[in-house]
Amino acid sequence: MSDDQEKVRRDWRIPDELWERLQPLLPPRQPHPLGCHRPRVDDRRAMDAIFFVLRTGCQWNALHDTGICSSSSAHRRFQEWIEADVFLALWQQGLLAYDALQGIDWEWLAMDGAMTKAPLGGEKGGQEADRSREDRHQAESPHRWRRRAGRPRRGGRESQRLQDGSGDD
Repeated sequence: MSDDQEKVRRDWRIPDELWERLQPLLPPRQPHPLGCHRPRVDDRRAMDAIFFVLRTGCQWNALHDTGICSSSSAHRRFQEWIEADVFLALWQQGLLAYDALQGIDWEWLAMDGAMTKAPLGGEKGGQEADRSREDRHQAESPHRWRRRAGRPRRGGRESQRLQDGSGDD
């Protein structure tokens, strides 16, 4: 493993305190049905990889270059733990811990959202086009119209010539 990969693994490792809270929430490992497979990636490494993706916003396949964990193992474990409500339980524990430390005012809650129409939403109040299709050189061509009428794209004049043998000029 390169020095850069080792630095990423060390710098992006979740804190021990968080891991101690997460570990009891994880479902027990199920043995492989055939009994023969590669050893399962350590749960801590898989969780490090999941939090790396969640914190950085990188794609799952970018995990390979970090050396933390393979992308397929991390994503598979993420799906397993979503099904087992691990992250929901962690969120609930976090709310309870914050409530105990700071206190949550449940009377005052806010939600973020937008209540606007799409700017180019079409005829339901969106902006009108400043030019017609013809002015923008976007008139529908006849071959597009014919395909929409249900005629198959294949079997045109070119393929007919090839079938007849008259394509060799």
